[in-house]
Amino acid sequence: MTLQARLDALKERHAALELRIADEDQRPRPDSETLTRLKIEKLRVKEEMERLRTQTA
Repeated sequence: MTLQARLDALKERHAALELRIADEDQRPRPDSETLTRLKIEKLRVKEEMERLRTQTA
């Protein structure tokens, strides 16, 4: 997998997590454990994207 392909996949994953977080947050009784897990995963994806970007710069 090329670096750009990896970054694109991470961007898609990040966007999907953002949608899942928004969906969960809009529920009448959001599950705080699920929200926390999704937010942590989203942060890890963001950190991975930043790491890859700084490696190429």
